[in-house]
Amino acid sequence: MPFRGLWALPGGPTQWDETLTGTALRTLVSAVQRAPGYLEQLYSFGGIERSANAQRLVTIAYWALYGESGSADGQGQPDPNVAWFSADALPELAFDHAEIADYALARLRSKTEYAAVAHRFLGETFTLARLRSVHEAVRGRPVDPANFRRQALAQGNLIDTGLVETGAAHRPARLYRFAAAAEPPAASA
Repeated sequence: MPFRGLWALPGGPTQWDETLTGTALRTLVSAVQRAPGYLEQLYSFGGIERSANAQRLVTIAYWALYGESGSADGQGQPDPNVAWFSADALPELAFDHAEIADYALARLRSKTEYAAVAHRFLGETFTLARLRSVHEAVRGRPVDPANFRRQALAQGNLIDTGLVETGAAHRPARLYRFAAAAEPPAASA
């Protein structure tokens, strides 16, 4: 077995009575024991040599976002063969799964530049510092706080709740929420 001992992305065949999104959702819930907060079709991978058995396999890859408040739909414990890794420090992956992970990360990083993606990682309300930290984590690099603040507020996707964070040892920061129009709809099965 050429990929024995290597990690692989979750996946599986589509059932005859199930949509592609339904397959992705079923596979994730089975592996992680909870539904993602967001699920979207990413890309199709169909290279000729994708399989260890030299079979022609096509993968319809999805990306799923699990934020601070992910839903717990599963029953029981996660599969012991499931683990979370930093996207910037992935172990060696089986098949062409490193290519899939690299493509997903590049798309996510690109998407944070122009779309309101970060709200999927945050609670209902958040500070601009917390929003910036999500952008920095996704982009894999620091972001200038002053420029980020100015750009984030100028986009018009944030609504000042009029509230401030509580329990801070310093001057409490304002709390914001995303405007409903900025939220892309979650995929349905």
